[in-house]
Amino acid sequence: MDIHEYQAKEILAKFGVAVPQGALAYSPEQAAYRARELGGNRWIVKAQVHAGGRGKAGGVKLCQSEHEIHDATNAMFGRKLVTHQTGAEGKGIYRVYVESAVDFDREIYLGFVLDRTSQRIMIVASSEGGMEIEEISATRPESIVRSTVEPAVGLQEFQAREISYALGVPTALTQQMVRTLQGCYRAFRDLDATMVEINPLVITSDNRILALDAKMTFDGNALFRHPHVAELRDKSQEDPREARAADRGLAYIGLAGNIGCIVNGAGLAMATMDTIKLAGGEPANFLDIGGGATPERVAKAFRLVMSDENVQAILVNIFAGINRCDWVAEGVVQALKANPVDVPVIVRLSGTNVEEGQKILARSGLPIIRASTLMEAAERAVTAWKNDSKQNTRMRAV
Repeated sequence: MDIHEYQAKEILAKFGVAVPQGALAYSPEQAAYRARELGGNRWIVKAQVHAGGRGKAGGVKLCQSEHEIHDATNAMFGRKLVTHQTGAEGKGIYRVYVESAVDFDREIYLGFVLDRTSQRIMIVASSEGGMEIEEISATRPESIVRSTVEPAVGLQEFQAREISYALGVPTALTQQMVRTLQGCYRAFRDLDATMVEINPLVITSDNRILALDAKMTFDGNALFRHPHVAELRDKSQEDPREARAADRGLAYIGLAGNIGCIVNGAGLAMATMDTIKLAGGEPANFLDIGGGATPERVAKAFRLVMSDENVQAILVNIFAGINRCDWVAEGVVQALKANPVDVPVIVRLSGTNVEEGQKILARSGLPIIRASTLMEAAERAVTAWKNDSKQNTRMRAV
């Protein structure tokens, strides 16, 4: 789960990370009022969307009067901000963050991520802040500092000092940098985050270390332990299909294809998508319904997949280990009878009680296309989609 910049800053501040003064606004008038509250004569207005690259897309503005703040935010509210991370559809702007402008001498990139190879928290930092880490890696790889944290002891002060020295932070500011690093680490560890990124972390003209921007991502499977974090979720920034799936306990990621996938198991779901592409089709989604493929759960999955108007065929691929194919087949039949779909449905079952499952599908009387192997299922899904598309084209022509 992603959160907004202002939310990440509020969290990090509680862990001892210094951030500039700022306030949230939901209208141009409120944004101007927030500037008066903050005081000063220069402010940064930032669109709060779940995406990077906001500055290049016009989502970050430097303002020197309340009138400029009003005009800048008035142009932002209600529009879609399109960046290299949002795709062409963009993200809606419904709130802005007004922050006191800060004069700074240096920018630093700082990131905490979960390194799955070492199964440790990895600190990635660079003296070349203000750019995306991908750009830094490509243009200045020698500037990147990496350090792995041993979970048994956490981020030690000597380790944080080594990172500070490697980044060329002045000696007088080393202790501030240590507090920043340790604060970010504790926030990552204590709240089950999967990413903490500060870009840029700046050294100001009056010798302070401040987080000018902040991003945090959390492990969705651990949110039950942190209800105060779960409350920060902003569904307006999510794919509506993915939001509906999360509310129903389904793991779903929307894609741009037209063959919907209903699969149990994340690995099998990825293999299914790859096989669809190999057969000449394009998957419309990643959907893992998990091990308990009950009729109710299968019905939810069908409704979710069919909520995507681009779906022109559905491939159900189930490997029954803990589950049983006859239970899954009953679920598919009940789901289709209760919620008929107007696109071809292809079902491939494998595993426990597969013969009984196939019989249940055959006796149902429903126009279900059956397959024995994954490749056969993918090929039949692509063929059914193409035939259905041709038929619809002919009907529209008539």
